[in-house]
Amino acid sequence: MTLLTTEPAALLEALSAVPGHAGLSRIWQALPQARLVGGCVRDLLCGREVHDLDLASPFPPEEAQRRLEQVGAKVIPTGLEHGTVTAVIDHHPYEITTLRRDVSTDGRHAIVAWTDDWQEDAQRRDFTINAMSLDQEGQLYDYFGGLDDLRAGQVRFVGQAAQRIEEDALRCLRFFRFFARYGRGQPDEEACQAIARLKDTMTRLSVERVAMELLKILSGPQLLRTLELMEKTGSLSVLLPHHAPLSDVGRLLACGDPSEPLHRLAVLYPPGGTDGQGIGEIGAHLKLSNESRSILAALVKLEPQLAVTLDDDGLRRVLFQQDRSILILRSWLMQAKELGRPDAGWDEWRQRLEALEQPVFPLAGRDLIALGVKPGPEMGQWLKKVQHWWLEQGCRPDAEACRDWLTGQLSPR
Repeated sequence: MTLLTTEPAALLEALSAVPGHAGLSRIWQALPQARLVGGCVRDLLCGREVHDLDLASPFPPEEAQRRLEQVGAKVIPTGLEHGTVTAVIDHHPYEITTLRRDVSTDGRHAIVAWTDDWQEDAQRRDFTINAMSLDQEGQLYDYFGGLDDLRAGQVRFVGQAAQRIEEDALRCLRFFRFFARYGRGQPDEEACQAIARLKDTMTRLSVERVAMELLKILSGPQLLRTLELMEKTGSLSVLLPHHAPLSDVGRLLACGDPSEPLHRLAVLYPPGGTDGQGIGEIGAHLKLSNESRSILAALVKLEPQLAVTLDDDGLRRVLFQQDRSILILRSWLMQAKELGRPDAGWDEWRQRLEALEQPVFPLAGRDLIALGVKPGPEMGQWLKKVQHWWLEQGCRPDAEACRDWLTGQLSPR
């Protein structure tokens, strides 16, 4: 990973290219001591795409809200008890949080108090690479060696790993998520030992929080190595006790699959799974959205059957039967099952599928009425028959050809 220079001018130049950057000048006008914090600083240094600009400020939330409104920002008190307000400028949101220190924690929630000590606030963050901040002059503040860890590919807890996990068990999962994206070399030993010892604390987390982090882990670029580390620490068995062998995931990744978490989850939990727990059960267990569950169910369907040998007529038939994006993800699952390696044939198959227009069956009930078919069950049967013929022809016949065929079928009656 090549990091940007930490020279203020270079950092500000990189920041100017971030969507929503324009509103920062008004925030700094209202809160001149505010700094960018957390993930946006980390990703800015990495030259990665920055999605959200989060800031911290020494002003109490009510004072921050008053100052922001004076410069014309719309302010939403999104989390006053946690010190957070959201400023909306030119339709772009900026989350601004008052500097905090933890008064007490219970492994899930923290009671906080305001502070004006930047290092004290940074000390409550999870990892050193997430504890850096950047002011409006482009000055980088790094109290715990986060920049060196980012250069070295080390994901390291701020302070003692066990203590940070005891404060919030979700940090176990966050460790794996950031390791999957930024980790290189050997993982931090202290972190791994602490996670192995405290892995059962994750059972106290809400299923929704676990699912959110797990799906982010599954989309990471170093997924197999991360899953192996999760297995080594015992975390994977706590979260997904009936998962398939990781070698199955390895076969999928070896194909060069896209980083889509749901089809990777479909490999971890194939139909039937192990001990009878399959993809349907894991979707319910993780309380995934109805849309995500529908996608998972579609990914593991056996129909329509996919094969690299399908001609264009066959491709049109399957494209009529199932959504294009699902078919493409299913093709990766088929490639992993059959080959477990890159393959030019499957690559060409996907390119051909992408190039096809979406087939649309050209007849409707009104067309059959015009041919003398009465509405009711008989009409439905004839529609199925003509659609079956149309599919056999590779979805190529137009409306006129379909009507001619149907007329020929109706005439002997």
